[in-house]
Amino acid sequence: MRVAFIKASWHKEIVHNALVGFEQALNALDVQAEIKVLEVPGAFEMPLLAKRLAETGNYDAIVAAALVVDGGIYRHDFVAAAVVDGLMNVQLTTNVPVFSVSLTPHNFQPVDVLENFYADHFIKKGQEAARAALAIHQLSID
Repeated sequence: MRVAFIKASWHKEIVHNALVGFEQALNALDVQAEIKVLEVPGAFEMPLLAKRLAETGNYDAIVAAALVVDGGIYRHDFVAAAVVDGLMNVQLTTNVPVFSVSLTPHNFQPVDVLENFYADHFIKKGQEAARAALAIHQLSID
């Protein structure tokens, strides 16, 4: 299985755990995968890169991971909706499955207890994305 894994740079120490969980799940399932990891400035840039990657025909799946938080300046729900809609559009127009590991907490603060909670949660979400990507990859459509 060939996978492109896109990570947003905002809160990258936390977001990186999605990749950790993704790789853990594939290893636990004894799945060999070629994973190309790419980093973008923020979540908003993920759909365009996902589309460019999908259009190459080189990937069986694309995973996009981001933590979109309310920074008090913009509406994080608007950004999150635009990102998820963009990723959905990519898979529908390119026929390449796209999986979102984009979390949008309402009450995120940069304190240890919340950062640790989301770091752990990203591992779980990365594992879920790996299982979903594998399931879709193995799905036979007649």
